Amino acid sequence: MQKIDFSKIIFGTAAIAGEGKGYGFGDINKQSARNLLEYAFERGIIKYDTAPIYGMGLSEERIGDFIASKRDKVEVISKAGVDWHSNGRVNMSNQPKVISRMLTESLKRMNTDYIDVFYIHWPDPNVDIRYPLEVLFKAKEQHKILAIGLSNTNINDISLAIGSFPITHIQGECNLFNDVFKKLSTELDLDKIETQGWGTFDKGILAGSVTPTRKFDSSDCRSWAPWWKKSNWKEKCARVREFESLGHDIKSSALSYAYTRKYLTHPIIGLRTKQYIDDLENIIIDERLASTGESFFNE
Repeated sequence: MQKIDFSKIIFGTAAIAGEGKGYGFGDINKQSARNLLEYAFERGIIKYDTAPIYGMGLSEERIGDFIASKRDKVEVISKAGVDWHSNGRVNMSNQPKVISRMLTESLKRMNTDYIDVFYIHWPDPNVDIRYPLEVLFKAKEQHKILAIGLSNTNINDISLAIGSFPITHIQGECNLFNDVFKKLSTELDLDKIETQGWGTFDKGILAGSVTPTRKFDSSDCRSWAPWWKKSNWKEKCARVREFESLGHDIKSSALSYAYTRKYLTHPIIGLRTKQYIDDLENIIIDERLASTGESFFNE
C-alpha cells in the first residue's frame, strides 16, 4: 500500500473552462480556475493536460495565465485536430494546414514559446498520420514543441508513425471499464514510450459522483453531447452501485487500478475543486484493490 504521489498525476484541465463551451464540465470562473491550478501546483502536480476544444480555447488561455510565472517548473500538454466552426460546431481534421494553424493558436493562447508535449488528438481516417506528423516534426526542430505524441490512436497509425518520426508519447483511455494500453502493451514495446491514461474515473462514474438521476448543467458537455447520450453511462453507474454494495470502495479501486498499471506512466485526472484534490490524498493505493476492481468489471 502507498499514498498517492501527486507528481505522477496529470491535471486534466477540461474541468476549468466549461463556460467556454466545447468539451467542459460546468461553469467555473477565471479566479476559481486559477486558484485551483495554483492549489494543485502547491500539492506537487506539475503536468497539465489541455486541448483547444476544452472550453473552445478558454482552458488554454487559463493555463497560459497560470504558467506565466512558472513556465520552467511545469509541463504543458496540448493537442490539435479537434477544431470548431464559427457556429460552435465541432470539426475534426488532421490535415497538415489545420494542425499547423492549431499549434500556432495554442502557443498564442498560452503565451508560451513552446509546448512540452503536443498530440494529434484523434485519428482521421481521411489523412495519413505521417502528413500531420511531418508538420509537428518540423515544429519540434524549431523548438516550438519538445515531444510528439498520438492520442486515442491505433496500431496502424502507431506503426506508420514510428517508422518515420520520434513518437515518444501515447495518450488513451485507461480505467476499470476500458484500458486501451492493456492491448497495446501486448503488441508494442512501451518501455520507451511515455503513456498517459485519461478517464481514470470515467467522467465521474468511477468516482461515484455520477448517478443515473444526476442532472448536468448546460455548460457541462454531459448535458448535451451526443457521444455521452449514446454511451452506456447509466448501465455503468448501475454496475458501480453493484460493486459498492459488495463493500468495495469504487474510488480507491479506480485510482489503484490506474496507479498500478506497469505500462501506464501517468494517470490523467480531471480536477474541479480543492476538496477533490484533498480527497485524493486520503486514498490508499493498493494492488489488491486494483485486482478486485479489475476482476469485477471485466468478468
